[in-house]
Amino acid sequence: MLRKLLKIRMAGAEMKENITFEDALKRLEEIVSKLELGEVPLDESLKLFEEGVKLTNFCNKQIENAEKKITMFVKNSDGNIVEESFETGDSIE
Repeated sequence: MLRKLLKIRMAGAEMKENITFEDALKRLEEIVSKLELGEVPLDESLKLFEEGVKLTNFCNKQIENAEKKITMFVKNSDGNIVEESFETGDSIE
C-alpha cells in the first residue's frame, strides 16, 4: 500500500501524518461534505479548504505516479498488438 508523508496544517499547527491515497480521499470527501452543508464558520471553512487543496495535490501526485507504471496493449494499424505507455501513448520497445 502506498504511504507518503503529508504535512497537513490543522488549527494553525503543522502536523506530519502517514497517509494512504484511500485515507486522503476519504478525508477529502469529508471536507467537501462539510463545506457543501454551508454550516461551518468562515475561519474553519478556510482551514478545511486549505487542507482539501493539500489532499487534492497529494492524491493527484499518487495518480500520476501510478499512471507512469501502467502500460497498455493496443492493436496498431498493421493489426499487431503493441505495448504503449499509458501516460504518453508511446510504444515501448
